[in-house]
Formats: sequence, C-alpha cells, structure tokens
Amino acid sequence: MKTNLATASVVPASTSWWREPMMWLVVGGPTAVVLAGVATIVLAVTRPDPVLTEDYYRRGLEINKTLQLQRDAQAAAAAVPEALRPAMQARNHAATPSPDGQQGR
Repeated sequence: MKTNLATASVVPASTSWWREPMMWLVVGGPTAVVLAGVATIVLAVTRPDPVLTEDYYRRGLEINKTLQLQRDAQAAAAAVPEALRPAMQARNHAATPSPDGQQGR
C-alpha cells in the first residue's frame, strides 16, 4: 500500500485480477453450478433409465389384486370367533409335518 503524504490517504496497491480473493468468490460459485449442470446432463443422456417390462401396468393390477386378496383373507381370519380360532389352527396344521419329522403336532 502506498501512502500519499499530501492528502494523507491510503491508496491500495493494484494487483492482478486473478489474485483477488473476492473475484474467485464471485466467479467460482456460478462456474461450479454450470459444471455440475453439464455433468448432470451428460449422466442423464449417457445412462437412461431402463424400462423393466413392457406390461408394467397389467402386472401392477395383478399385484393390487393379490394384495386385496391377502387383506380380505386377514379380515376373514379376524372375523372368526375367538372360541373357534384354536380349532381352525389345529385343523390347518394337522396335515403339516412337525420339525421332528412326525405327522401333525
């Protein structure tokens, strides 16, 4: 910095524009955003999302029907009176093998 004795003011020494930190703050932010945008466009163009199946809508409807059947079965199981639940469970599990390999419970 130079001091001018006649006016008693401080005059900053001029420096190159690339040595000013404020210039890099002003230019650096928008430059980073533009570079990120270009990178995003390149990724979007070179790696498109694949179509998994052509009949996705029909398969979605089938999944919804299956889910509805499961909900209906759970509602029907909840509607069975409490006194009949052990009998229903015993009847359903009578034909399944137990862990020790014997039939039934």
